[in-house]
Amino acid sequence: MNYRYKILDKTVAYQGFFRLERYRLRHQLFAGGWSADLTRECLERGDAVAVLPYDPVRDTVLLLEQFRVGALRAPDGPWLLEIVAGMMKPDEDPRAVAKREMLEETGCALLDLVAICDYLVSPGGTTETVHLFCGWVDSSRAGGIHGLAGEHEDIRVHVFPRQEAMELLASGRIISSPPIIALQWLEMHRQELLRRWRRRPAAGISDP
Repeated sequence: MNYRYKILDKTVAYQGFFRLERYRLRHQLFAGGWSADLTRECLERGDAVAVLPYDPVRDTVLLLEQFRVGALRAPDGPWLLEIVAGMMKPDEDPRAVAKREMLEETGCALLDLVAICDYLVSPGGTTETVHLFCGWVDSSRAGGIHGLAGEHEDIRVHVFPRQEAMELLASGRIISSPPIIALQWLEMHRQELLRRWRRRPAAGISDP
């Protein structure tokens, strides 16, 4: 796919916690030639890391319940069941973010980390990429309320048997993309994951 595009103009339409950029551009067409000049707005909100915490010994997953303003119109309300997630700082290593966010949002340490995929959240309107992982945790003492007060986080940690989490997914109770993708990946790759973690001692993840 060696198609080309040309950016004719780019301006910042809004700058706050996020940045909205307005592009005027054109691109090559599948049938040949070039498109007309197009105006497109794109949200620049940075990239994120998300981690599904999984305990292979107890066959449990941690799901986080928290308020999300983007889910005000969701059928069950804006308190969603999600997984650990956080925004990346410029040039930050995704594994370092995963380690930090796991401690902040669950109080659990990561014992190992396996990459699932990197994916674009909504490329029609934002540049955000999520770096998605599955992390080995000890869920024996997990639970309670976590998060940083300075960031107004109010996060309740739930420990679910893996099969119950899958039932929540199938029933439509889980509706955000990181846990949907991560739980489906876990079902597809669980045996491979268990073989890996049987061979590897749970020594914890060091800083990159």
